[in-house]
Amino acid sequence: MFIDSHCHIDFPDLAEREDEVIANMAAQQVSHALCVSVNIEQWPRVTGMAERHDNVFASLGVHPDYEDVTEPDVAQLADMARHPRVVAIGETGLDYFRLTGDLEWQRKRFRTHIRAARECGKPLIIHTRSSAEDTLAIMREERAHEAGGVMHCFTETLDVAKAAIDMGFMISFSGIVTFKNAQQLRDVAQAIPLDAMLIETDSPYLAPVPYRGKMNEPSYVPHVAAELARVRGLSADEIGRATSDNFFRLFRDAARLAGREECPA
Repeated sequence: MFIDSHCHIDFPDLAEREDEVIANMAAQQVSHALCVSVNIEQWPRVTGMAERHDNVFASLGVHPDYEDVTEPDVAQLADMARHPRVVAIGETGLDYFRLTGDLEWQRKRFRTHIRAARECGKPLIIHTRSSAEDTLAIMREERAHEAGGVMHCFTETLDVAKAAIDMGFMISFSGIVTFKNAQQLRDVAQAIPLDAMLIETDSPYLAPVPYRGKMNEPSYVPHVAAELARVRGLSADEIGRATSDNFFRLFRDAARLAGREECPA
């Protein structure tokens, strides 16, 4: 009924509880999860998780926060993305919040990932923080619309959301939407089309209310759905069905792996 479109269950604190985390998903009707890559060095952990569990998919990418790590080129990313469980490129993007100085290396990395996504025909998972103007500009310059994708853990304005949707991107909401001080984000969630919406945990981070401050995991994603349901005047089940359909429509390789290729276009 629910799909966690972005999590890091390969990170040690969750990986050491792997069987429990997967069991908790089933108990809370979370049918699938996308385990997202943050660097090449740790990518085998991501693919290993997806290989062990039929309901876990993998991505391939280098997070904008990671310095002094392997920097793959377009050809390397496109080749590695042939792994049968990889359904997306990323996470990638720009983050001017944590890092300062000359961040041209971030912008170059982002361009490389967009080109690789276009090359291999897989959607992008985009991270943007304190960098929305440059993120959108590079997406336009590099024709990111040809790949499509998702703006993950969205915290930007409605104008940014609309610009991304116009380029064929979905907007993913995390546990942040449940936070008391996130009214602007709830306004975005109320305003965008339902068919452009995904839900995620970004676990082990950003646990939703009532678990805020604790370690997050995919089984908590129904709480994100419940808050979006409240905001939009729908049921959590309706949000779950819509965002699950959206997930399989965006991540076509995941739909094929899950036998969901009949999902509505």
